[in-house]
Amino acid sequence: MRLLEPLRLGTVTARNRVMFGPHVTNLGDHRRALTARHTAYYERRAKGGCGVIVVEGASVHPSDWPYERAPLATECVDGWSAIAAACHAHGATVIASLDHAGGQGTSAYSQRELWAPSRVPEVNTREVPKWMEADDIAAVVQGFADATSAAIGAGCDGVEINAGQHSLVRQFLSGLTNHRGDEWAERALFAKQVVRAVRAAAGDAVVGLRLSCDELAPWAGITPEMAPGIAAELVAEGIDYVVVVRGSIFSVEKTRPDFHEPVGFNIDVCSAVKAAVPGTPVFLQGSLDAPTAEWALTEHVADAAEITRGQIADPDVAQKLAEKAIDHIRPCIRCNQTCQVRDGRNPIVTCVGEPSSGHETDDPNWSAVSPRPRDVVVVGGGVAGMETARIAAARGHHVRIVERADDLGGVAGSLPHARPLVDWLARAVEDAGVIVQLGTEHIDATAEEVVVQCTGAQPGERPFEQHDSAVVVDVLPAWRAVFHGERAPWPTEGTIALFDPIGGPIAVALAEQLGERAVLITQDQIAGNELSRTGDLAPANTRLAQRGVRIERRSLLRAARPGEVELEDRFSGQRRTVECVALVDCGFRLPTDPLPDVHHQAGDCVAPRTILEAVLEGRRTALSL
Repeated sequence: MRLLEPLRLGTVTARNRVMFGPHVTNLGDHRRALTARHTAYYERRAKGGCGVIVVEGASVHPSDWPYERAPLATECVDGWSAIAAACHAHGATVIASLDHAGGQGTSAYSQRELWAPSRVPEVNTREVPKWMEADDIAAVVQGFADATSAAIGAGCDGVEINAGQHSLVRQFLSGLTNHRGDEWAERALFAKQVVRAVRAAAGDAVVGLRLSCDELAPWAGITPEMAPGIAAELVAEGIDYVVVVRGSIFSVEKTRPDFHEPVGFNIDVCSAVKAAVPGTPVFLQGSLDAPTAEWALTEHVADAAEITRGQIADPDVAQKLAEKAIDHIRPCIRCNQTCQVRDGRNPIVTCVGEPSSGHETDDPNWSAVSPRPRDVVVVGGGVAGMETARIAAARGHHVRIVERADDLGGVAGSLPHARPLVDWLARAVEDAGVIVQLGTEHIDATAEEVVVQCTGAQPGERPFEQHDSAVVVDVLPAWRAVFHGERAPWPTEGTIALFDPIGGPIAVALAEQLGERAVLITQDQIAGNELSRTGDLAPANTRLAQRGVRIERRSLLRAARPGEVELEDRFSGQRRTVECVALVDCGFRLPTDPLPDVHHQAGDCVAPRTILEAVLEGRRTALSL
């Protein structure tokens, strides 16, 4: 397998060609230092067989403070040392990512001006940065050199210069953000000076480059046609490997898109860059899974692969590949719900399917054998039920699942993007020896059995007046009709209204599929408001517009009558009607009623939430048995 072959990076040989790339974790502290939580997080991936681990990007100069717990290079020496020692013990190569967000930062934490090549407002905050002067530029270049010396001195095998997303280096390279008329109008000059300074400070250590090769803004940005030449120019200054990425100030969400985009979206430009830098290893990046990565290496698209979200979802990807157990790799479903943490909530990185990610220092050994094996019946075969059963069986309990449907998965099983995780859980339950009883509501629990309720949620109360003859459809049968071909519970022609008080992905996905038939009713200023957390807000609204979906914004649903719904403007109070042949209620759900003689509950039957809480509560319940 090509992914498992050793790879020469400058003077260092990595044990395989799998990279765990740099990403925001929020595992730092108030001093902007790397912590013991970082060490445990990266060590877990090293233990799982990863070949190259690139630590979360560190700001090389105090002018850069892009998020609250962003590491600062001058505070990272002890952390780099601990991470390098821990990962080296398992055979991994450790690279320190060096960064400066430039104009894509924020003044919220530093309370000082942003530094950038030109006065281009930051897209999200609308902040106008300072035009960097000669002394500023020199200070940042020196910061890259000093950070390199510190990282190598701390025991890292090398450093990686970020010229990708949220990067000052890329901002100098790009016509989108470099509008200068002085010597720095030569767009590669700053990047060259940074590479030269880093190369000199690194000595024989590895120097890598993360390069945006498509800013998705061809009117002025870096294009795939330009990228090979830029890469070759910078490699000539002393680069040992290149990671091909995409995205810019105007396309942050495209750096790590969700499941709406296919895997391997950088394949073509990566192949072109590889041809332009012969002899220099090139890493493919782009929502990769192991099969796609292996294909890319076999077809000589790239020399190695970055699998970051995949190793957040399963830290043992490389080890399972070595064991020829590819079917046992827990899949990344590319939902971005908990691994994308660069936002105002300051969450800690984790994964909906593997909530121990980011919590390596906190979580117990979920699979520790129980001193008292018990007979357990889990009622409900959704995500919470399967995870409860899986962990309970691993702990030595005798487990059976009772599920009234004809297959496992529950609501998550109906979601196309979540289906790979549901299938993985179903296989894991079978491998663990759990007895599965489908198509039955008869629990028939014995006095010795511990009963765990995981029955999910049910429709909530409707906050609008509903006339008896109005066609009002619950979201689940509507979803099954649209995505699974079941009989539609509405007429074959006419407008379908979708009531979305949540602002989440479900109503948006239904509206996308219904296209011009759909009217999406939202109380917010924009459809799918909560999608901002996953990076899909702008793309989702683009898709809705392309599909011809009509959006009724700032609207409260007051009544559903035959042939129409009545809406109220949430600001003015003015009421209006919208014609429709049916209304789909995509509103809030409530827990299912408690079953008699239940010992434990987990998942949506406690409170309707996400896959993350279902998995986590399943584990906690299994541990408490």
